[in-house]
Amino acid sequence: MRGALAPIPSLVAALALAGCMGRTTPVAVGPAPMAVAYAEPAPPRFDAAYHLDTGDKLRVVVYGQEGLTNTYAIDASGSITMPLIGSVPARGSTPAGLAADIGARLRRGFIREPSVAVEVEAYRPFFILGEVAAPGQYPYVPNMTVESAVAIAGGFSPRALRDRVTVTHTDGSGTARYVVPPGTSISPGDTVLVGERWF
Repeated sequence: MRGALAPIPSLVAALALAGCMGRTTPVAVGPAPMAVAYAEPAPPRFDAAYHLDTGDKLRVVVYGQEGLTNTYAIDASGSITMPLIGSVPARGSTPAGLAADIGARLRRGFIREPSVAVEVEAYRPFFILGEVAAPGQYPYVPNMTVESAVAIAGGFSPRALRDRVTVTHTDGSGTARYVVPPGTSISPGDTVLVGERWF
């Protein structure tokens, strides 16, 4: 009799486990973690889709025209200044859009069929403030994250809030602030603010 009843507890346990395995909603174990709302900023855009601004350094190549091919920095007014055509607005343009604009200006009485290419030689710097060893302005490199920005600034201070930071991002639609985790990508010109923890 005892041998016949032995499989019943095992069967009940198996059914209970099967019921748990079939759940589609997560099961909370232990105390609920503190809720933190993260807002992801727009992913950084590089190459053809990258929007230029003051501080970017550009390599402008006008094929067959060595006197025009050079490195140009976007000045405080958002323009570059080239021989023959003078000041060319660059702020807000993509590299491809700026190349087309330069080509159109050169076509007006200077070069019959100019072929122009623009690439970003050096991105405008980013800024990091707050609870890091060396806050300040630093050169931006592609694919930079908050973590790498903090590392460049000497790491977190002992009082730093390490699980989230505030990133201020400016683009054609305006300026916005985001609270993000450390693995988030940042863009050229962004300001990263590392806060202080209160405990």
